[in-house]
Amino acid sequence: MQSWDDLRIFLSVARSETLSGAGRALRMDPATVGRRVARLEETLGQALFVKSPQGYTLTEAGTRLIDHAERAEQAMQGASSVLTGEAGTLTGQIRIGAPDGCANFVLPRVFADLSKANPDLDLQIVALPRVVNLSRREADMAITVSPPTASRLSYQRITDYKLHLAASETYLSTRPPLTSVGDLRNHRIVGYIPDMIFDKELDYLSDLALERVALASNSASVQIQLLRQHGGIGIAHDFALPFAPGVRRVLTDALSFTRSFYLVRHAEDRRLDRITRFATALAQGVRAEVTRLEALLSGT
Repeated sequence: MQSWDDLRIFLSVARSETLSGAGRALRMDPATVGRRVARLEETLGQALFVKSPQGYTLTEAGTRLIDHAERAEQAMQGASSVLTGEAGTLTGQIRIGAPDGCANFVLPRVFADLSKANPDLDLQIVALPRVVNLSRREADMAITVSPPTASRLSYQRITDYKLHLAASETYLSTRPPLTSVGDLRNHRIVGYIPDMIFDKELDYLSDLALERVALASNSASVQIQLLRQHGGIGIAHDFALPFAPGVRRVLTDALSFTRSFYLVRHAEDRRLDRITRFATALAQGVRAEVTRLEALLSGT
């Protein structure tokens, strides 16, 4: 192996599966990336990728190399942390993946506070209505609604959060009375697109025997906006409702859900003090923000 830089380029191509994607991540011309990959393969005497019009796929040799390359990456990150000074504030760049409800309503205040406390730290939020792929390094860590099953990932439960049925006052005033869960059959339902629910913990409506979701989106944030526009009644995060004036919880005694947020990262990243310190601060911030937002609904 000629240098760490060779491994860095190899990892970027493996994760993005295209030269153009790797080039964007590395801020390097895709043609240069391609030449560097070819040079690395020539040096090793083995093909690391199968090239096709669809992109670059790891060969068996490439798959064997990926673990060693990631360990080298972690070692370089650890060395960089030592050289930049771990005792003070956090520096560098950290990217967090999160479901869009958490990303839109919880993380902005948490990240703003972390940024103020660590002015040399660049923070990025990847808000996706799906599970973020840490193996491809789409993010440094992820907030999820279920613990991971992959053995190479470690996780901690951050906090529980509540969800309830909710609708706008305007919608409720123009529709049939809602006194029990059975009355939902007479109302327009707002919820997830059934075949795009990416985690079973998000399948809130399956037990309610409702035949259709009249207004559906794969985004929790869009669902909140549908409720604000008097579109119907749906399950909403309690922590999101302070951002939805005119929308209130209904049937709180009859139907309530409790779910959890988990912080997930590569198991080997636990050895990196910089990442561990950030993970601790992030978990504390998310826990405090969920508590604060839910407290705003007390008595409603």
